Amino acid sequence: MADPRVQEYAELLVGRCIDVQPGWQVLLTAGVLARPLVEEVQRAVARRGAYVLTRIVFEVAEVPTRELVWALEAPEALLTELPPIERQTIEQIDGHIAIYAPENTRAGSRLSPERQSLLSRSRAPIMKRYLSHELGWVGCDFPCPALAQDAGMTLEAFEDFLYGACLLDWHEEGRRMRRIADAFDAAEDVRIVGEETDLRLSLAGRAGRVDAGGSNMPGGEVFYSPVEDSAEGVVTYSEYPACLGGFEVGGVRLRFERGRVVEASARTNEDYLLRTLDTDEGARRLGELGIGCNPRITRHMRNTLFDEKIYGTVHLALGASFPDLGGRNESTVHWDMVKELRNGGEIYLDGRLVQHDGVWVGPLA
Repeated sequence: MADPRVQEYAELLVGRCIDVQPGWQVLLTAGVLARPLVEEVQRAVARRGAYVLTRIVFEVAEVPTRELVWALEAPEALLTELPPIERQTIEQIDGHIAIYAPENTRAGSRLSPERQSLLSRSRAPIMKRYLSHELGWVGCDFPCPALAQDAGMTLEAFEDFLYGACLLDWHEEGRRMRRIADAFDAAEDVRIVGEETDLRLSLAGRAGRVDAGGSNMPGGEVFYSPVEDSAEGVVTYSEYPACLGGFEVGGVRLRFERGRVVEASARTNEDYLLRTLDTDEGARRLGELGIGCNPRITRHMRNTLFDEKIYGTVHLALGASFPDLGGRNESTVHWDMVKELRNGGEIYLDGRLVQHDGVWVGPLA
């Protein structure tokens, strides 16, 4: 018997997340294991009088649709450019729904850091369309054995977890997160204190966005593009690995001066970290500060789409910022790293404590 939550999930993606309109051309990219959700999304798009362009990929090397097997064999000169027809597609579509359902979450590690760096350059011409939200888009997961295994769950338990984190009352969640955003919007200086961490950054003149069912699903964060030259201090991701491109980098430590990473180290896969930081000039600056607010996500599961929403954490992304939030940092990298604050961590706004041990205090309590 079909799981009714799959249809509800599809309606959420097509409706609230990108609000497909009649006549739209919607690109749908997905792994083969996501067929149940793919078909429900196709139905939901059709009911809205829009077109769907479905692209099934086996192993994704790069967003939007660069295939891993091709990327392993292609001449390096081809890695840095999107095929003209692919670029034209991205420039003309009205919406993009990307469904991640891998057979192996480490498949991307077959691609060397050097080739990953070259491949990421191909995104440069289209990044602004995504990051400015000129294009309606959403990325999400579909429950599959590989994702369940990474989370340390059975497939059935992971299904319950995923749908529980996604199928929330997003209107109510948005109202709750708006109070948090209002407090950060009114502040200039943010200080984050935690294990081996003391970092300051500025949000002066920057407004945030409440993610209550938008470009990522699950939603559940308030996020900003910090002032590019403002980050000062140290952040250490001692609790959780930083995951990107099929690699796990453990124990990342970054020291910032005038907004730029000037020292970087890691316990594991340090070479991958350093090579990614050298991808381009913008890769060493912060493009995002996000505050995790999803009440159904309480544990780390090696899946950034969920981990960055853990209630009581923050995440800081190296690389590209959001132009519509005032961000000016350009990069083909956008690497979210999650910092745990439920173990004595604190957040200060303009010198006033607003969160301790992952719990809001004062007016935000």
